[in-house]
Amino acid sequence: MPLVTFNEILPQARKEKRAVAAFNVANLETLLAVFKAAEEEKSPVIIQVYQRLFNDERAALIGAMTRKLVEKSDIPVVLHLDHGSSANLVKKAIAAGYTSVMIDGSQLSFADNIAMTSEAVKIAHGSNVSIEAEIGHVPFGGGEIELSTASEALEFVAKTGVDALAISIGTAHGFYKKEPVLDIERASKIGKAVNIPIVLHGGTGVPDEQLKKAIECGVAKINIATELQNMFLRGVASELEKNGEKFIPLDLYFKPVEEKITQYARAKIRAFNTK
Repeated sequence: MPLVTFNEILPQARKEKRAVAAFNVANLETLLAVFKAAEEEKSPVIIQVYQRLFNDERAALIGAMTRKLVEKSDIPVVLHLDHGSSANLVKKAIAAGYTSVMIDGSQLSFADNIAMTSEAVKIAHGSNVSIEAEIGHVPFGGGEIELSTASEALEFVAKTGVDALAISIGTAHGFYKKEPVLDIERASKIGKAVNIPIVLHGGTGVPDEQLKKAIECGVAKINIATELQNMFLRGVASELEKNGEKFIPLDLYFKPVEEKITQYARAKIRAFNTK
């Protein structure tokens, strides 16, 4: 089936109190592993690509590979730009065939975030592409967490018309030094204030029990990036150590690594789909 947008899968997921897993891929191997996991689970999935990969041909090539994979598939797949920093990048992703985009103005003032997001929404919706934005701030690399509020969420959604809203309730990008504790009460208030799908960034390392509580509050998309990509790197390193100087063709070298990632992705998909 053709690629879909958020609007074909996330509102229903929120209604049914489940979440769709969104995996950041960076090459053929991570893409294949995630796609196979979704196929095996017969589950919708979001394939997302970080904005940095749009600096060269990688994002377009991943897009082409994704479209080829879904041609004979029955599962809904979204191809999504993650953390787009400008309207121009949104346009670039749309031109490359992405069916969903994120505009990230979370480090701007609230008013400037609304202004930038509103411009990006017009561009995305004009091309029948769904769009995600963020309020509060989910930091990279141990920065300061800025929590979202229900009043901000209500105003932001009303003024921008976004299709999905990423919120900050205690997560961060990357590995945690200690187990995170999500502010479920805050998530509940935001979920009651807005009826669009809520997004949780920084899903790596958050216990499934906490994620399930967030899903109950309206979270319908959960991002997984650091753990998956680290698993790929560590898996390749393990294969190098195990095989030493023995030559093994590259595709065969990656096979066991792909299989581990597929099993990991299957477990995440299953956890987000069950209460």
